Parts: sequence; C-alpha cells; structure tokens
Amino acid sequence: MVVDVTVISVEVTPEPPRPAPVTVPTTALKRAERLVVLGDSTAVGLGDPLPKRGGWRGVGPLVAAALGVGPGGYLNPAFTGARMRCVLTQQVPAAVAHRPDVALLVAGMNDTLRPDFDAARIAADLTEVVRRLREVGTTVVPVRFHDHSKVFRLPPSLKRALSARVAELNAAIDEVVAREGVPCLDLDRLPGAYDLTVWSVDRLHPSELGHRLLADGFTGLLAEAGFAVPEPVSLTCGGGVEPSAAGHVGWLVLKGIPWLWRRGREFLPYAAVIMWNSFRAR
Repeated sequence: MVVDVTVISVEVTPEPPRPAPVTVPTTALKRAERLVVLGDSTAVGLGDPLPKRGGWRGVGPLVAAALGVGPGGYLNPAFTGARMRCVLTQQVPAAVAHRPDVALLVAGMNDTLRPDFDAARIAADLTEVVRRLREVGTTVVPVRFHDHSKVFRLPPSLKRALSARVAELNAAIDEVVAREGVPCLDLDRLPGAYDLTVWSVDRLHPSELGHRLLADGFTGLLAEAGFAVPEPVSLTCGGGVEPSAAGHVGWLVLKGIPWLWRRGREFLPYAAVIMWNSFRAR
C-alpha cells in the first residue's frame, strides 16, 4: 500500500527584534557647597548654647552638617534684633559676596514688635532679598511664622494684638513667596511647634530640640527642591548644653526682662488700639 503524504510548508514570519530597554538617566541631586543663614537671634542660634561658653550653635550649623557644607562654605552674618530691612541692607551684601547655593532666612518677628511696623515695606524688602540672592544662583528659603502668643503667655488683649501683627507679617511673606516662587518653611505646621520642650526658657527662642526641628524642616524643603541631604538632621539632642536653673534666672534678669521692657513700651500703643477697638465692639 502506497501512502501519499503531502507536506505543507508554512512560512513563519520572524518576530521583529524588540527594542532594547531605554535607560532614562535620573537627574543628579544638587550638592550644596555654600550656605548662608540670614536673620535675627533665632538665625544666630540663641537657645542652643555650646559647651564651655562656646557661643551658639542653632539651626545653621545643623543644616550645614546635614548638607555636607564645610566650615569654609558656611556663613552666618545674622545678629540679634535684626529686622527685615537689616537683612537687606546689612546682611545681604556679605551673603551675595559669599555666592551661596542655599540661603536660609529667619526674620520678621522683630518687626512685629515695633511701632513703625509696615507689612508692605517688609514685603518689598523680602522681595529684594530674594531677587538679589537669586541673581547669584541662590535658592532662598524664608519662613512664615507661628502664632507666638500661644507660646509666650500674654494678657488676652496683648495676645490679640500680637496675633494680628503676626497674621499681617505672614500675609506679606505669603505674597512674596507666591510671586517669587520660592520654598517657604511654615513654622505653624512644624510638628510640636507649640510644645514647650521646643522652646528655651524665654519662650522667644527655640531650644536645642526646637533648632533641630527647624533644621529638619529646612532640609526637607531643600530635598524637595533637588538638593542632596547626605546626613539627615537627628531630632535626638546632643552636643549642646542644657541651661541650668541658675542660667535661666540669670538670663531673665539680665536679658529677658530688659528686652521685654524695651519692646513692651514700643508695642503698647498698638496693643492699646486693639484693646480700644475690642471694647467698642462690645
């Protein structure tokens, strides 16, 4: 028996070669090599003393360590009592000459306690600070403030007066931040901002923990802006000095009470207006 077998040839079209996977290079994080800290006594570091009367540490050195900025790249021309105009006229020139990658700015609270407080002028000065630094390639990070009357205990009328001033200050800062497109650290939203442990005895300056929280907040914003943070800020206190009870009393007698007396006399006329308006509203 003969079997007829028919062979059917099927032509298979070869599958086209798959393209090699495309590797998209990730954008390298920016490395901050130069840092400047501008502003008032909080920027100086008050509230976070170093051992053996070594001065103040505070938020600036903590941020510098987190970013990996060496001593030669760090500059802090801040001074106690500075107002926003002081930052512009007395601190920014040195900052611009330093040509920092990052500038931290803590200023404005001293303005709220002065009789010539002017939110529009503060906004104009802050705008100029941001623009001058941005001209040399600096990322500027200002702060907007918490309600300090929740920490620094005051009579109700004075509390309303201070809260109103801080609200005006924050509105001015918000305006500049939105227009100039810069990051801004909102102190009101910092975890534990109103816990007494984050404040020094005067209730005006952060404690060591408070400065660490500030530094952690600043570096978080800088990370979002594309900067490398090789050594994140620790919230465990160490390296500073816990002020003694005698130190607390000494500060209050020699520094705190005289400061309150000077600022109280300047702030009182504005507070009196608040009290009068409150009385009329009743």
